[in-house]
Amino acid sequence: MMSIDYTDLIPNNVELGADRTLQRALEAWQPNYRNWWLEMGPEGTHDLDIYLRTAISAEPSGWAQFGHVKMPDYRWGIFLAPRDPERAIGFGEHRGQPAWQEVPGEHRANLRRIIVTQGDTEPASVEQQRHLGLTAPSLYDLRNLFQVNVEEGRHLWAMVYLLHRFFGRDGREEADALLERRSGDTDNPRILGAFNERTPDWLAFFMFTYFTDRDGKFQLCALAESGFDPLARTTRFMLTEEAHHMFVGESGVARVIQRTCEVMKAHDLRDPAQVRALGVIDLETIQRYLNFHFSVTIDLFGADQSSNAAGFYSAGLKGRFEETKRADDHVLKDRVYPVLTVADGRLTEHEAPMLTALNEVLRDDFIRDSHGGVARWNKIIEKHGLPFRLKAPHKAFNRRIGQLAGVHVTPDGQVVAAAEWQAGAAHWLPTEADRAFVAALMGRVVEPGRFANWIAPPPVGINRQPIDFSYVRFD
Repeated sequence: MMSIDYTDLIPNNVELGADRTLQRALEAWQPNYRNWWLEMGPEGTHDLDIYLRTAISAEPSGWAQFGHVKMPDYRWGIFLAPRDPERAIGFGEHRGQPAWQEVPGEHRANLRRIIVTQGDTEPASVEQQRHLGLTAPSLYDLRNLFQVNVEEGRHLWAMVYLLHRFFGRDGREEADALLERRSGDTDNPRILGAFNERTPDWLAFFMFTYFTDRDGKFQLCALAESGFDPLARTTRFMLTEEAHHMFVGESGVARVIQRTCEVMKAHDLRDPAQVRALGVIDLETIQRYLNFHFSVTIDLFGADQSSNAAGFYSAGLKGRFEETKRADDHVLKDRVYPVLTVADGRLTEHEAPMLTALNEVLRDDFIRDSHGGVARWNKIIEKHGLPFRLKAPHKAFNRRIGQLAGVHVTPDGQVVAAAEWQAGAAHWLPTEADRAFVAALMGRVVEPGRFANWIAPPPVGINRQPIDFSYVRFD
């Protein structure tokens, strides 16, 4: 069996070298992970030298070391944020008690479920994106895709560490299962629906990393409040990398919009067909992609009323976004929160107990945060003197989870009949023709400093490197 050098191959701050039980567990899991990466990781990349950022410590000087590396040789590390020995549980029925350093027996099953669900999203996104490198619009974008991929792999290692370290045989079995499920597989799919959707093109990838990785931000922030200190510390460090994924998404969409606006302005065009004829993505199609990814992502927060969410909070397992900044009692038994329902053919709000509405609280935090990027994209359009504006759809639009599942709501929040919704869907969501058009633009560009026609170059390079730097070396 392969022996692992814990100070070199797996940078860590959890004393792997001193824990023989953990060593044996990881020695059994690591070859399976490598096999999964070779089978389901980015296609056709194993011999490429890629300019990647590697975390080698949790300190500010150590979590972002840059250099060319082959992806199968990437040093996936395990890092927890520094421990605060005075940290107390900040919410729920155990508020004020010392944070747990071991798993409380009564919460074992729920903590395992939380960790497995989060861990399952990490390899899922790699699987969803594995073909994108074949159609990259530039070396800059190709490198950013690969950086996202290896960091999702590192986040999987982080969750697997918790399973192996704290959950014994059950944890080992769950860690194995994380490598057995496959995104979109009929018989053994990933746990959450959005992670079984295809990511067929780069516009979808940019939308995914803006919206769906933003869901990751809010879920990780909620877990960073956990009374189980190892989980809180693990997710706090993961958030340092999640920010880059959202940057890739926001800046990628911005560059698509920038290029489209440049072409529209130069040729005085408004008609989407004429815009498409010049080889860029029309703003109307960008809006439909936005609608799809926004609506799929907000379903990830779960049902609008959930006894599980209430139980996780009351037990001190999962808090709210920025829990410590909220001015309330952090117990919430007497608090209420507005939740949408349908009455007399219209959307209306009713007050629900906040404890059971915590998924909705987190969803609304996400929505407010998402609107910021949409506003910044609109500034690009406005700067070019064009009247079009992008808009995030109503949160009841295209829902598949909770009380709004199956309710036919337009992007502007109007409840309509099923036939009217179906007639409008081609204007609101990407059609097969839209996806075929975008796919037809996807041709690989790998000359340093060159970019596909449908996307603008970035304003600056990575880590102060020039735009025409060889971010990926093919020989």
